Amino acid sequence: MIPYWLHILSIASLILAGACAVATVIDLFIHPQHMWVMNIVWPTISLFGGPISLWAYFTIGRLSTRAIVHTAKEHDQEPPNRLKPFWQIAGVAASHCGSGCALGDLCAEWLGVIAPGVAVWFGWHSLFKDKIFAMWIIDYIFAYAFGIAFQYFTIKPMRGLSVGQGLAQAIKADTLSLTSWQLGMYGFMAVAHFWLFGSLLQTTLRVNSAEFWFMMQIAMICGFLTSYPVNWWLLKVGIKERM
Repeated sequence: MIPYWLHILSIASLILAGACAVATVIDLFIHPQHMWVMNIVWPTISLFGGPISLWAYFTIGRLSTRAIVHTAKEHDQEPPNRLKPFWQIAGVAASHCGSGCALGDLCAEWLGVIAPGVAVWFGWHSLFKDKIFAMWIIDYIFAYAFGIAFQYFTIKPMRGLSVGQGLAQAIKADTLSLTSWQLGMYGFMAVAHFWLFGSLLQTTLRVNSAEFWFMMQIAMICGFLTSYPVNWWLLKVGIKERM
């Protein structure tokens, strides 16, 4: 049985994160980002990062507004977003990747609720006794699609590439980053699903519950931690673009 305090904590965490995402969206309407895809990235990461993501947006993201970047270019100056400490640049790169993962996982998990038969196509009952393993495959496919799209619309305009070149570079830049994020997320969700809820609480962690999405918030933070060093390396060797 799920403790009442955990249920209340889950709801409170989701409401707080939602409020942070709304606050970010409102500010983005007033101060849009220079790179349009970041207008999606910042509110998305607030859905799991909550106040930390909101702080990061106002501290780091606001350096990359369209107005600030254009003003710097008009005065032949380096835009302030290019002068950030490297640890912040790596954090933005990891968050960029994580936003695609978050949207992909969100869509995939609810697809599994609306159309549970989809999980059967990916091995539930035939390969896996537990539905979670089939859903992880679907999660990865959706996350990969979002991640590559986000990376494509970042790299292609920055490097002036053709469609084919942009897609190839997006795959090169995001595959390792996204995979490392998903592994961190899967690791925590395995602990939550099988040990915390399955063993300790003797209950099922269901997608249509506040507790599931609270666990996913924590899992996404774990994904950020496993993806961060990978993004650091990808930036250092020039595979990913600095944002």
